Amino acid sequence: MNRDMDLIRDILLTIDADPELDGTRWKNFDASDFPGHSQQEINYHIDLLFEANYIDGYKTLDPLPAVSRLTWYGHEFLGSISDPGVWAKVKERMKGLPTVALSVVFELAKAELKKHLQLV
Repeated sequence: MNRDMDLIRDILLTIDADPELDGTRWKNFDASDFPGHSQQEINYHIDLLFEANYIDGYKTLDPLPAVSRLTWYGHEFLGSISDPGVWAKVKERMKGLPTVALSVVFELAKAELKKHLQLV
C-alpha cells in the first residue's frame, strides 16, 4: 500500500483537534472518521505514524489501533504542514514524484513555512 500524505495530514489534524487525546485516553478511528478511505488504509497509516514516532498509543487486537496523543515529533511535523496554503505548496513541489520520504516532506514543509513567514 502506498502512503497517502493527505491522509497522514488528516489523521494528525484530527488527533490534534481532539482535546480528549492528551495521553490519558485512547481512541480508535474508523472509516467514518476519514470519508473516502477504507479501514485498512486508515489502520495502515496510523501504524506508519506509530513507527515514525509521530503519535502514541497501542496496537490492539480488535484490530483498530488505539491513539492517545501526538508526540513532540508529531506536533513539530504538524506545525509545518497544518496551514492549507503551505500544504498546497508542498504538494505542488512533490507533484509528479511517485513517492517522497517523510523526512523530505518535513523539510519541504519547513522551507515553505519559512517563506510564508518571510524568514528567507
